[in-house]
Amino acid sequence: MKKRIVLLSILSLACFGVGIYFLNTEKKAAAESQAETARSVLETISTAEDELKSIPETVVLETEKEEDPLLTLVNINHPVPENWTVDLKKVGEAPNEHWIDARAWDDLQAMLNDAKAAGMHLVICSSWRSHETQERLFAEEVQEHKDEGCTDEEAEKLAAEWVAVPGTSEHELGLAVDIVAEEYQMLEEEQKNTPEQMWLMEHCYEYGFILRYPEDKKEITGIWHEPWHYRYVGREAALEIKAMNVCLEEYVLGTGSLTR
Repeated sequence: MKKRIVLLSILSLACFGVGIYFLNTEKKAAAESQAETARSVLETISTAEDELKSIPETVVLETEKEEDPLLTLVNINHPVPENWTVDLKKVGEAPNEHWIDARAWDDLQAMLNDAKAAGMHLVICSSWRSHETQERLFAEEVQEHKDEGCTDEEAEKLAAEWVAVPGTSEHELGLAVDIVAEEYQMLEEEQKNTPEQMWLMEHCYEYGFILRYPEDKKEITGIWHEPWHYRYVGREAALEIKAMNVCLEEYVLGTGSLTR
């Protein structure tokens, strides 16, 4: 009898031990499963974060800019696109009539009208130019430097700092205008001191225009300060360029360089 009791006790303890073993094993398996799931989630999050970090923040914005024809960048390294077409619309009347891309016409008229209402007397001295006209103007500038004793190479280099090389002028886009004060129509740096230019520099951005060649951006634009040359880019872009204090190269390319 005692042997049976001892045997039953041993069997009970064995069963209890087996039960505990399987219970612990089950808990361990569940814990390992949860840990594996957690590791998998963390790895997924980490991978997603790495992928996000690898995407430049400006990709979408720059793609939108490149697709906007009003932001077409034209300079010595970015010539006028071969397929560029201009829908010209007249500004002013003879003998001082000019032509500009129709997309800029309404805002230009609004700017001129508001300037006049503010007591400003503005004169457009240049707007859209044909490629042939740009060739003539560049050749004249080159000749002036040659007359001063420069070699052909020196003359062309100096001329390019004031007159765009044919095919690289914004005026060929039909989106640029040169505007001066009626009482001071010289294309000189002193133009910036006239009340008219002060008004334009402060307000042109409200109408979609930017001062294309700012005083402190020559190393980026490649052109000397021209306080009379305004470029139409649309109101939203103009206000952003003003707020960011950048030139068109910096705004479109996202860098301070003439090249990509």
